[in-house]
Amino acid sequence: MSAPPAETDIAGALAWARGHIQPSDARLLLRHVCRASAAHLAAWPEEVLHVAQWRTFQQLVERRTAGEPIAYLTGEREFYGRPFLVNASVLIPRPETELLVELSIARFAAVHRPRVLDLGTGSGILAITLALELDRPEVTATDISRDALALANTNALRLGAGITFLWSDWYTLLRRNDRFQLIVANPPYIVEDDPHLAQGDLRFEPLTALASGPDGLRALAAIIAGAGRHLEDGGWLFLEHGYNQADAVRALLADAGFTHIASWKDIADIDRVCAGCWAG
Repeated sequence: MSAPPAETDIAGALAWARGHIQPSDARLLLRHVCRASAAHLAAWPEEVLHVAQWRTFQQLVERRTAGEPIAYLTGEREFYGRPFLVNASVLIPRPETELLVELSIARFAAVHRPRVLDLGTGSGILAITLALELDRPEVTATDISRDALALANTNALRLGAGITFLWSDWYTLLRRNDRFQLIVANPPYIVEDDPHLAQGDLRFEPLTALASGPDGLRALAAIIAGAGRHLEDGGWLFLEHGYNQADAVRALLADAGFTHIASWKDIADIDRVCAGCWAG
């Protein structure tokens, strides 16, 4: 990297950063460091950065140059219109996952106090969004990572969502008589030797939240197989899955006894969510 000047203003910091990273990334990082809006950066380009701000910005640019995701650098990513804290213990929220939320809300919009289970909650985006969007739901969220649960709990407190968090490998630590009307999950579903895992943002995200066996279906199969023990009759299971897994997931749902099985495409016109109704 080119040596940065000893001190600089907003315009100079952005000009230096643009020599190493995308201009949009540079602006996001400088806004984060300065706690300033895009309008402020544009209106006051001659504003001199404090020494600590300039040093921090340089460090973030260096990390971004190495490929570290912007969300981990700023510690935040928006999902369904709300800011969620993120770190390297959880996946970065992605826009296509909002489809899972929209479908769940549409199915349960008229249900008062639905009982909801979010498996593998990560940063808590599904559990928290459903807790805030549905009609006074009772939401339980599980994860095998204690670090992820701690972050999800922090997000829930910041956003005012009441959720029961449980350290559990899928259903393992649920009580035998725990029953839900809705189970949602965005589990790991990438093939474990997929070369994309060594590229881009995926290099920095937790592998256990990305890859799932030689066909990518291990977690999805486990969730589907165990869902009937924890769904009420007429309850629904909604699952996000990989771009080429819709047929396999529908088959798993059918083999497990689900009915009204359906699939939906995401914003990129790719099959992304499957669901089924539990007939008991």
